[in-house]
This record gives sequence, structure tokens and C-alpha cells, in this order.
Amino acid sequence: MKLLAAREKIYVRETTGWYSNWRWASVWLTQLVFFGLPWLNWNGYPLLLFDLAASKFHVFGLLLGPQDSIYLAAWLIMAVLVGGLATVVVSRVWCGFACPHTVYTEIFMWIERRIEGGRSARMRLDQAPWSAPKFRKKALKHGAWVLLSAWTGLTFVGYFTPIKTVLHDFLTLALGPWQWFGLLAYGALAYANAGWLRERVCRHLCPSSRLQRVLTCRDTLVVTYDRWRGEPRGLRNAKSRAHHPQSMDCVDCTLCIQVCPGGNDIRQGFDHDCVGCAACIDACNLVMDKIGAPGGLIRYASQRAIERQHRALAVPSSANGGGK
Repeated sequence: MKLLAAREKIYVRETTGWYSNWRWASVWLTQLVFFGLPWLNWNGYPLLLFDLAASKFHVFGLLLGPQDSIYLAAWLIMAVLVGGLATVVVSRVWCGFACPHTVYTEIFMWIERRIEGGRSARMRLDQAPWSAPKFRKKALKHGAWVLLSAWTGLTFVGYFTPIKTVLHDFLTLALGPWQWFGLLAYGALAYANAGWLRERVCRHLCPSSRLQRVLTCRDTLVVTYDRWRGEPRGLRNAKSRAHHPQSMDCVDCTLCIQVCPGGNDIRQGFDHDCVGCAACIDACNLVMDKIGAPGGLIRYASQRAIERQHRALAVPSSANGGGK
């Protein structure tokens, strides 16, 4: 897909399941930390504050200066190493569950679904001509997005100026130029990235999909479709499977595509644009439950483990064939 090509809007279907629950737990945890830290104090000092004007920063009540920047550098290096290790073991697990872009996109999509409805309702709404109900829903959605983005921008500035001062100056329109810049820039990025760009940020702006090409190996866990078990695809249900237990399991419902925030088809093989959110795993497991098949047609697995499993399954078949 070319960067400047006309974008085909992706209507993401909501799903539930084990991985979805973990993703929402991560959303709550990261946002409690982000929005809550600026309001916390320790021994009369902000728990975390970067005072760029004075070249000082507060960390757990400690006042650190430029000579202490080695500690900040060490923390950043450790964060990079931990992120690299996580990528080696579980591919883009950070991208799928804790990346700020993923988290805000999840929140923005939740707002969108609450106002405009599910996937089919949003598609009908966008295709319908402009009317008073359509304008009201669109205005309400974007208004909620703007409010959330503004609060996000205020919180971001609160990491560099005490949050109570920031809030007071904002309400009295007394913010300084750099504070206004931080608020508007960070808020605009949240609104544009999570509301409009979405999957294009992951595909074209974020280097993670390129870096994981050199950080992953045949033992890295990635979201994988078991095509030996799923192909050929066809319409099946619990009754037909009871009569033909050896039939393949993929019913070609395309739910794995509909729930993917990037619109990827995991059945075509692993794509480095996949952020590893595992929404397709939850959606597929729900379908497997309905047709009476075991879960895991789409699952986290390494390439080596998949190959080892199917070599083991092929041994009995070869042995039986040789005995005929």
C-alpha cells in the first residue's frame, strides 16, 4: 500500500475474550498511571516533574539536577533493552497491548462505538446522506474526542509544570506560550493519530514493524493461523462436524479480518504490519466454540513450534500409509 494512496476506511468490529480483557486491563492501568502521576506528591514535592526551565526534575520527592541525568539515561536504556527482549520473545506485544497509540485508538474506538453503534451501524451511517441525526452523532463523537485530547494535552504539560498550576492557568487563559504549544501539539497528535490515522501510524510512521524483522526469529511467539488445520475453508457447524470430525475448521467467516485494527488477513500468513493485539484470536475462538471445534486455530505460536507439531502429526499418517 502506498503512503499517499486513497485510504479505505477500516470498520473494526468489537470482540470479547481473554486477550481483549488483558488489553483493556492494560488500557486502564496505563491511563491511571498517565493521568494520575501528575496529581501525586511525595514529601511536599510532585512525585514526577520535569522542570526544564530550571534544568531539574523531581522523582519520588528527590530533586535531581543535570549532574544526575545519568540516572534518567540508565532508565531509558533499561526500557529499550526490556522492550527489545519483549519483542524477541513475544514479537509486538508492546504494540498490541501497551503502546500509547494502541491505547488511545482503543479508547477512541470505544467512544465511536458507543455513539455511532457497531460495525454495521457505522458503515450505514457513513454511507447515508447528511441529515440532522447523522450530524448530531458525528458532532458528539468528535466533541468527545476533542475533550479527551485536550485533557490528554493538559496532563502532558502537567509533567513539566505542576498540574494544579496548569489547570488554573488554562481556566484563566494564562498559560505561557510553551505550555500552550505542549497542550495543543500533544492533544492534536492524540486526536489525529487515534481518531483519523490509526493503522497508518503503525504501518508507515512507527519503526517497530521494521525493527522486529531483525529482532524476531523462528522461536518468537507471533499471532499465527494454523493453515494445516484450517484449510480448505468452508461452511461448517457443530452438527456437520459431528458427522465429519476430520473436516477442516476455518468456516471463512472473515471475523478475524473484521476485528483487526489494521484490516489484515492473518490467514494469508504472518504480516509484519500485525501489531499482535490478538483480537483475531478471540474472535476465532468464539467461532470455534459455536461449531464445537477446539480453540487455537489462530493462536500465539512460534514458527518452529508449528513445524514441530505438524511433523509429529505427519508421522502416524505416514506409518499407516506404509502399512497398506
